[in-house]
Amino acid sequence: MGIVSWIILGLLAGAIAKILLPGRDPGGLIGTTVIGIAGAFVGGWISARWLDRPVANHFYDGATWAAAIGGSLVLLIAYRIVFGNSRDRR
Repeated sequence: MGIVSWIILGLLAGAIAKILLPGRDPGGLIGTTVIGIAGAFVGGWISARWLDRPVANHFYDGATWAAAIGGSLVLLIAYRIVFGNSRDRR
């Protein structure tokens, strides 16, 4: 898969992660989208590096989607932990 495919996958994975983890995000829609794209890359890297399951070169592979969504969830949770209360301190 090329970089454009990973970006599209990240956008969709970020949206799915937002649906699975509802609530108010400190970054809003743009922040969640960027986290989704980064999560797709991180999930694919973790899957290939430590789980010994390299992501396939196919956009429709289930393991690729699971890695991207899992990475997006991890980054979204970490982002909420670090920056979660920043909007409330005004």
